[in-house]
Amino acid sequence: MKNPGQSLQDIAITLWVGGLWITGYMAAPVLFASLSDRMLAGMLAGRMFAIIAYIGMVCGFYLLIYRIYLSGGSALKEGYFWAVLLMLILTIAGHFGIQPVIEHLKEEALPRDVMQSVFKDRFRAWHGISSILYLIQSLLGLFLVLSRKKN
Repeated sequence: MKNPGQSLQDIAITLWVGGLWITGYMAAPVLFASLSDRMLAGMLAGRMFAIIAYIGMVCGFYLLIYRIYLSGGSALKEGYFWAVLLMLILTIAGHFGIQPVIEHLKEEALPRDVMQSVFKDRFRAWHGISSILYLIQSLLGLFLVLSRKKN
């Protein structure tokens, strides 16, 4: 029988990594493909990305603390620990660094869609950076799923 910490670790990985994949690669594309109003699709996708960012922060901090609890200082020698830490850093950077820039560009473009404004190129650049960081998080998450220790 698993201990409660191990069970919570499994839940945290499932929520975070599953949420990343579902939000980024299923829900957001479906919104943009299904809704004719791209501004609405972007707003809804943005809300989902914000929710998964907060889930990621909570899960990431738990996973780091739990790994240190299990392994002590040797946690710093584990790829798992560094993958979680990098995912957490990318989550924080994306949510508190990049997303506010993207939101500001959208607000500056109002009442027009940002893609129909003079901010289009800057928006694309920041969105591209955000997408690359999200892909890195998603791949690190896959590494977590495949490499987590059974305790």
